Amino acid sequence: MTTDDLLELLRRHLPEIRASLTAAQFSGFQDSVLRLRAAEDDARAVRGAVRQVRLALLPLPREMELRRKLDQFRSGGAAPSAVLPDTDRLAELIRLLDSVDWPALDPESAEIARAVRQRLLTAPARGPEQLTGTAAEDPTGAGLIRLSDPERGDRYPEFQFDPDTGEPRPVVQRINRMLLSDQDPWGAADWWLGGNTWLRDAPAALVGRVPDARLTEAAAALIGDGGW
Repeated sequence: MTTDDLLELLRRHLPEIRASLTAAQFSGFQDSVLRLRAAEDDARAVRGAVRQVRLALLPLPREMELRRKLDQFRSGGAAPSAVLPDTDRLAELIRLLDSVDWPALDPESAEIARAVRQRLLTAPARGPEQLTGTAAEDPTGAGLIRLSDPERGDRYPEFQFDPDTGEPRPVVQRINRMLLSDQDPWGAADWWLGGNTWLRDAPAALVGRVPDARLTEAAAALIGDGGW
């Protein structure tokens, strides 16, 4: 399947995408498509942008035809001609996205979002004054999840740090980057701190208790990282 095949899928299923995502999720999807345009003719950047498109659409119900096809979407060692999108086709999708009249997040969805964030903020975390080394200089650049608490300011979930050295755990940094935690820190934190059927526990509770490779595989299974 080429990138143009993906664009055609998105165009054809746009009404379903609109109906299945919250306003915030849909906005993230739009941003990921714009990254495709910004990548221009850089095949590596296009691959990264397509990966972000797939991440943005993870909230779609698994029973949707589009979601099933996205789960099967791989590029592997595809030639650049199969990776680079047709500029006219991409421009048409962006035009359609710009024309979507998306309503504000409904009160029920907003309340659910607030509840999720409050739950994540109750987990043990550090403040910026407790960070050291490169993590203190550029926390998100160091691959750390940063959550914004309206009362306490920036918070960095404790599971990210080695209890002996206080330094960020390499496996956490690696997985955070896979989950694009710099763009969606709440989603990444929810993956770590929520139940995981693949691991049968919250990933954060298993750091240091199971092989790093198993945690990485669980994250890769979430995003379908087998090519894109």
